[in-house]
Amino acid sequence: MMIDKDTQGAATATVTVGDVVFGGQRLVLIAGPCTVEDRTQMIEIACAVKEAGAVMLRGGAFKPRSSPYAFQGLCEEGLEILAEARERTGLPVVTEVLESSQLPTVAAVADMLQIGSRNMHNSVLLRDAGASGKPVLLKRGMSATIQEYLYAAEYVLSAGGRHVVLCERGVRTFETATRFTLDLSAVPLLKEQTWLPVIADPSHGTGKASLVPPMARAAVACGADGVIMEVHPCPDCALCDGDQSITPELYYNLVKELRAVAQVVGRDI
Repeated sequence: MMIDKDTQGAATATVTVGDVVFGGQRLVLIAGPCTVEDRTQMIEIACAVKEAGAVMLRGGAFKPRSSPYAFQGLCEEGLEILAEARERTGLPVVTEVLESSQLPTVAAVADMLQIGSRNMHNSVLLRDAGASGKPVLLKRGMSATIQEYLYAAEYVLSAGGRHVVLCERGVRTFETATRFTLDLSAVPLLKEQTWLPVIADPSHGTGKASLVPPMARAAVACGADGVIMEVHPCPDCALCDGDQSITPELYYNLVKELRAVAQVVGRDI
């Protein structure tokens, strides 16, 4: 299945995860911590982001890190906690799978599989995720061109996957003031070139909590079908990516702002 739009510019297809619809009139807000740290933290955040307006819960059970000595996640225990958080809140769960051998374990809990930036070029994992039957959230590789990104999505689709959501999460440039450079021009460009829904990740895209709100607003303004953000009750104490995490209170206020922006561009939250 080729992902290119036809000459008529077909509308964005919808991808359904539980009651959540990507690519429709209503934007999808996904929020949660970078990684599952413990049960209390996860349940607290899940309840807080749902109250604020999030419709999906994120959280890493298996966590890829640049350093082999950094916290790698709670693994199977983290999945159990995510399942409990979903039961408590009703929010569908998206969490990352790192390798094909993990797919049965992760897919047994996750409502949506995340393929992270580091694995965007992992053709075996992409094919296996596509064959799993689960919806896939595919993040753009940190050094990937748009064409390479679309080919990665094609691997998932060619294996039988029909439910893929793209996520712009920032690319590496010469700039060092931010963790990555959030390429928001990729959002409308991808929507021109493919019928797949496209969301944005201003948390990883900037690496700075202070930049998350303005870039989230910009993502909605430029046509993103949703926004995924990292939320933590105490970012300074976070085991992973605290610098880019916002508090539940800030997230609550931000969702109000995103609703206003969405109305301007003819969308709902």
